[in-house]
Amino acid sequence: MKKKLRYIKKDFLKWRLRNIPERKFVIILSIVVGILSGFAAVVLKNLVHDTYMLISDASWSNVVGGNILMLIYPSIGILLTILFLKYIIKGNIGHGIPNILYSISRKKGKIPFHNTYSSLIASTLTVAFGGSVGLEAPIATTGSAIGSNIGRFFHLNSKNVILLLGCGAAGAIAGIFKAPIAGILFVLEVLMFDLTMTAAIPLLIASISASVIAYFFMGNGVQFAFAVKEQFSINQIPYFVLLGLFCGFVSVYFLRIISFIEGKFSKINKQYFKVLIGGVVLGVLIFIFPPLFGEGYEALSGLLHGNTDPLFRNSIFSQFQSQTWVCMLLLFAVILLKGIATSVTTSSGGVGGTFGPSLFLGGISGFFVATLINELGIAQMSTANFALVGMAAVMTGVMHAPLMSTFLIAEITGGYQLFAPLLIASAVSYMTVYPFEKHSIYTKKLAKHGDLLTHDKDKSAWRLMNMERLIETNFTIMRDGDKMLDLIRAIENTSRNIFPVLDEDDKFLGVVVLDDIRHLIFHPENYDNYTVNDLMHKMSDDDRVYITDSMYNVVKKYRLSDKYNLVVTDEENNYIGFLSRANVFSAYRNFVFEISDE
Repeated sequence: MKKKLRYIKKDFLKWRLRNIPERKFVIILSIVVGILSGFAAVVLKNLVHDTYMLISDASWSNVVGGNILMLIYPSIGILLTILFLKYIIKGNIGHGIPNILYSISRKKGKIPFHNTYSSLIASTLTVAFGGSVGLEAPIATTGSAIGSNIGRFFHLNSKNVILLLGCGAAGAIAGIFKAPIAGILFVLEVLMFDLTMTAAIPLLIASISASVIAYFFMGNGVQFAFAVKEQFSINQIPYFVLLGLFCGFVSVYFLRIISFIEGKFSKINKQYFKVLIGGVVLGVLIFIFPPLFGEGYEALSGLLHGNTDPLFRNSIFSQFQSQTWVCMLLLFAVILLKGIATSVTTSSGGVGGTFGPSLFLGGISGFFVATLINELGIAQMSTANFALVGMAAVMTGVMHAPLMSTFLIAEITGGYQLFAPLLIASAVSYMTVYPFEKHSIYTKKLAKHGDLLTHDKDKSAWRLMNMERLIETNFTIMRDGDKMLDLIRAIENTSRNIFPVLDEDDKFLGVVVLDDIRHLIFHPENYDNYTVNDLMHKMSDDDRVYITDSMYNVVKKYRLSDKYNLVVTDEENNYIGFLSRANVFSAYRNFVFEISDE
């Protein structure tokens, strides 16, 4: 049966090559990818919602009004996630958006097939049981994996595989929020695709297809369905600037606390110890502050409609619900603790992303700022509008994606009444964050390890090219103390004009250049008068590179040197080979062609 299917596939691929140009075929596949990504988004949201409703209906209340089960739910979810990955997937499913970015920059868009379902199931187990993370990154990974595997199944080239990967990510985000423009901008800003005509049409088709599927199965409502009732006026600009500043600092805090806690957990070697610590910490946080449970969208949706009841559901503070300042203290505590809850969840073994937490954190921050302004009697601001704008502002600060954040909220609200404050707050938030964090939460680690592909294709090419593949080693090696006659014999048996000189321990000493001794080689009477030590010259630091250097540093060396070849050694001065200027720049041209050809 499998053999027969292979023949059918082979015949189809031959027919396709003869009858359908690749570009048209990619457009057709983008529809398929969009539909499947949208369907995956629908399945994930409904699966998590139904599981959450089942869990939240069970309540063991203690004397202070909290739900005791909240203490153990997160540990159950994290443990189930780890068991699923260890015994069913039998491997690591990657780290959400950073995993997608890495596959684009280093793996030519290849994402394992199991990511078409593993991220979906693992994140469901984590979030439904209270893991304080979001579903957007897992569903984006699922959509990307769908696009990647469909592209590879039909033997498309790496550029089109990456394009379909982007279509899957766009479709997933568009489907989960019913926001096709935000889906496209997510790919352009977060995954850092170039907006070309080759990419624009498939991305647009995939996003629309996914949105249609989401509308078909879930109706007109979206995650935060909300109609703007209070219009923006020009005299509110200072307050939205203030909101942008506040959200910017909240974003910096969120990024820093996540890095700090992940660093602490990385020092713990035993997985069961991570689960124990993470489960206990998360359980206590959720027991005291129920809005930290799962995505927290129920509480956020309530705030958008002026309803604080979800904030106090199963809460030990429920008796203080009518007191505004207690509510504000609760909100501020949630702002401080959300980053801790998110990082503890992922660091202890849970699966989820920071897209959702940044939305939640922004909404809480916006509501908090508006309420504070109102309570102090400074002005009367719409808490709903501030919550929506805060969502965009924190997303911008955390993800460095101002356009995607702005259009996402605009599409959620079904119009552009808040477009001006969205742009103002997002811009202020970004400018506040950038001096502290040059990279987004997704790109920080990749940039640190030189694995980030950005819109600056020149810089990306140099950073991502592999030096080891370009090193030439077919040079005849001379040894310390060799006579000139030994050098002449070496010249007779090679086409190279450079001869590295090493000592008996393979330490690099210098080079002999053929042009430097040309005047001596035709005088045999001088052969016994010279050794290679007399004829070689040492290489300066400007003429050598280390194997640990990036190609970006190699290019800097070429700019400072007039040499056509740079010697490569390790940190202990052991000779490795040479880098040719011609080969390096030829590889650079090919690399740029691969990642940016229209």
